[in-house]
Amino acid sequence: MFKRILVANRGEIALRIIRCCREMGIETVAVYSTADEQSLPVMLAAHRVCIGPEKAQDSYLNQEVILETARKMGCDAIHPGYGFLSENADFAEACEKEGITFIGPSAEVIRKMGDKQTARALMQKNQVPVVPGSPNLLSSLREAEEQAKKIGYPVLIKATAGGGGKGMRKVFTEEELEKAFHMARAEAEAAFGNGEVYLEKLILAPRHIEFQILADNYGNIVHLGERDCSIQKNNQKLLEETPSWALDHKLRERMGKEAVRVARAAGYTNAGTVEFVLDKDHNFYFIEMNTRIQVEHPITELLCGVDLVKEQIRIAAGRRMELRQEEIELNGHAMECRINAIKPGKIEFLHFPAGPRVRVDSHLYNGCEVSPYYDSMVAKIIVCGKTRLETIRRMRRALEELMVEGVETNTELMYLVTLHPEFISGNYNTSFWEKNSETILRWNEEGKASDENT
Repeated sequence: MFKRILVANRGEIALRIIRCCREMGIETVAVYSTADEQSLPVMLAAHRVCIGPEKAQDSYLNQEVILETARKMGCDAIHPGYGFLSENADFAEACEKEGITFIGPSAEVIRKMGDKQTARALMQKNQVPVVPGSPNLLSSLREAEEQAKKIGYPVLIKATAGGGGKGMRKVFTEEELEKAFHMARAEAEAAFGNGEVYLEKLILAPRHIEFQILADNYGNIVHLGERDCSIQKNNQKLLEETPSWALDHKLRERMGKEAVRVARAAGYTNAGTVEFVLDKDHNFYFIEMNTRIQVEHPITELLCGVDLVKEQIRIAAGRRMELRQEEIELNGHAMECRINAIKPGKIEFLHFPAGPRVRVDSHLYNGCEVSPYYDSMVAKIIVCGKTRLETIRRMRRALEELMVEGVETNTELMYLVTLHPEFISGNYNTSFWEKNSETILRWNEEGKASDENT
């Protein structure tokens, strides 16, 4: 087992990894920017090293400095968390050359699955259903126009690199294509340093369903059920739940087997997520694989009782996975709300919810600063219950208890989402926010909402 792990991240995921390592008896090294000097992960790590100024490019994305720190501090491994360098194949490869274990899949697999067009081709070769799309990356607007006519509108322009909704544009008519094409390429270039895009048929109002995968170095692969991530705003997830209300036992079993097949085809090891879209007729299509731990991993942990970060570390250390598919049980229902800061500032007073089956993952504390330099997510409220309705009510209660003063957050909006009849029914899809945002925002302004529907 590793003796010392460098945590190449910040915020709640860095804290999550540090806590896990402490339980496993592994020393941690927290690297941080000057903006995060007083952060909770830095305070709780066994060792801490400042690696640069506030901008991520000069600190958390500075591969050379992070590797040099790992060497000087005698680290056996680096855990990248999510975001930043977590899906950077060059960084994983550099770790391998230095003899430092990258806690994640190999550079080859990251490269193969990180390029969405390459991943699509691999899945097609292995008879995994994929959304119809262009066979190659688009070299020009003219090629985009030709492919869009073949596929048929509406289409989706997608960046082949990165994720998080960047470099994506929906196109409903031929007249919209030129502007969307150039905007998608420019956004992808700015976000990922790679402006290449391709086309997919736009599946209107699908469910976004992802399956959690664990795979070791001995050919053992399991899935730990699905997460429904369809509550989104501008392709950014707001709320996730498991199990999905849209899947029955047979469909869940089919999709789970396909997810395992995806991982096997990719030669995957460690934790990852296979993402599908599910249409109104219950046809599902592979869209991508995230080669890292996901923000929403806690809801899976609550249902199956598996510590995914601990499993990541064990697998990376060469341990054989003890989990077997037939032994994995998912009991009850779980849900996560992402709490985002609307503006940076100082936390003047903070109170987190507690009580039965409530978990909060956050790096906040009274008096800390919320930085303007990084992602706006400041906490995750995670709850579970015996039934979906019990879980919804527990989430509302938890959101009611959450108190953050000094920094405005989206807590009230998330609470109102849980009151919306369409959400309560479970019959929602990725168009939920687009269809219902006016109502929810009006409720927020008027201060009028009730839970009479439940």
